[in-house]
Amino acid sequence: MQKNMLEWRLSERFQVAMVWEGVLVGLLAGCIVTFYRIALTQAERLMRTFTEGAVGHPTLIALWFAILLLILLVVSALMLWEPYTVGSGIPQVDVEVMGHINQKWHRVIGAKFVEGTLLSLAGLSLGREGPAVQLGGMSGKAISRLLKRGRGEERILITCGAASGMAAAFHAPLTGVMFAIEEIHKTFSAPLVISVMVSCVCSDYFVSQVLGVDPVLSFTLAGALPHSTYYVLIIMGAVMGVLGALHNQGMFLAQKLYSRIQRRVPYARLAIPFAVAGVMAFTFPILCCGGGAIAQLLETLQRQPMSLLVMLLLGKYLFTTICFGSGAPGGTLFPLVIMGMIAGDMFGQVVCPQMGLDPSFVTNFLVLGIAGLFSGVVRAPVTAAVLVFELTGSFDALLSVSIVSIAAYVTANLLKSDPFYERLVNNMLGTTEAERDYKFQSGEKILHTYIVGAGSFAEGRTIGDLRWPESSLCITLTRSGREMVPNGETEIYALDRLLVIMDIKNEDECDFRLRALTHGTIGYGGR
Repeated sequence: MQKNMLEWRLSERFQVAMVWEGVLVGLLAGCIVTFYRIALTQAERLMRTFTEGAVGHPTLIALWFAILLLILLVVSALMLWEPYTVGSGIPQVDVEVMGHINQKWHRVIGAKFVEGTLLSLAGLSLGREGPAVQLGGMSGKAISRLLKRGRGEERILITCGAASGMAAAFHAPLTGVMFAIEEIHKTFSAPLVISVMVSCVCSDYFVSQVLGVDPVLSFTLAGALPHSTYYVLIIMGAVMGVLGALHNQGMFLAQKLYSRIQRRVPYARLAIPFAVAGVMAFTFPILCCGGGAIAQLLETLQRQPMSLLVMLLLGKYLFTTICFGSGAPGGTLFPLVIMGMIAGDMFGQVVCPQMGLDPSFVTNFLVLGIAGLFSGVVRAPVTAAVLVFELTGSFDALLSVSIVSIAAYVTANLLKSDPFYERLVNNMLGTTEAERDYKFQSGEKILHTYIVGAGSFAEGRTIGDLRWPESSLCITLTRSGREMVPNGETEIYALDRLLVIMDIKNEDECDFRLRALTHGTIGYGGR
């Protein structure tokens, strides 16, 4: 069996298989997320129609709060039935790819779809991108189980599905590819990149056929900012990095405060955002749901008063924090994008008059705000830059977006703020072993690929010089496209690709030590 697995992984048929399997995953994920988007849109439209008509009618207002109570009970029951639907869904995909949990794909898809639709109907300030990533990831798992693939291939297909979900949610296939590599899988290999690209393209194609080719957000830039103003972009990136750090600290604090509610969970925790949503629907309805109403307001050419922008930014952040901290099954990415738009608009309105820029350049800063806040919160600057490129369809802002993203990334790191999703993943991994349901079978094998970094400990040494982790074996070494079977005397060069087989029960330890060897971490070495 082990020999068959190696022959399959090393064969050219494996590359081809990952392409058509990626197609299947992309089409399934695109289908599910497309109809999820339609369901959320219709639910939000129904909510706004009912609440607008209920204004001034106490009986209808009371009826709406009764509906909210019913939705609260249904969503809570679904969360108890399928606990892995709690929260965004992106950490669950990360941890599944890491091999620590085993989600039941059919239960997660069904529960998450219904929960997200009901929360949109209730008006909670949550995004669709996180759930779309989880729905896509579980689509990949469904295809894997249907085709009876091994654990290694299943991880790739889950990553393909997650990327497809992101692509379908934002109508941005390149963003899906970068998000999968930068945030979820965190490794680069030909089978992964090819299959992820195919999945995202197929997913985006399906969305385009059903919902049209227009992006979720559409901006027309005034042109490229003058290079003489680029020093301001570093300041803007620093500001966005600070806002990103504050965003994360507030979210983590909210989760900590909600964790003190230990009785009648999740009913008691969800009661808070549902009550706030009921009040917001009749007092400040523009803050309800993901933020589409705010986006429509900001996409108009008319500039909004600074006082309104401040209220929108603070209100959206506080409402989203209250909703997400409760564990409600929804994400924060789209509200994050909306907050980035608001912050960028505010920065642009302050800077443009001071620098003598045409007021139309405020739109440029609005778009830069998306990239800056995304980079500061998620700590994925490349994904942030690609997202803005796909939203604008213009290369004019590429250099300025890169500057803002990098400055925000560096600033947030200097403030020692944990990356948002990494913190959520660590929280999930902090659960006890008894709370996890994935148990590896002893003797099952898995393959990992490692690229030898320049200056790493492994560079310049032979295979026999290295202290390999127990139950691991380097089976092939690829150099400049030529594959060889190494022995103890084979010297290792920078950029060599090592294919290593290991026992899946010791995977975490082996992977950590091999990354240390190939990436230059001190602590593991020769004999």
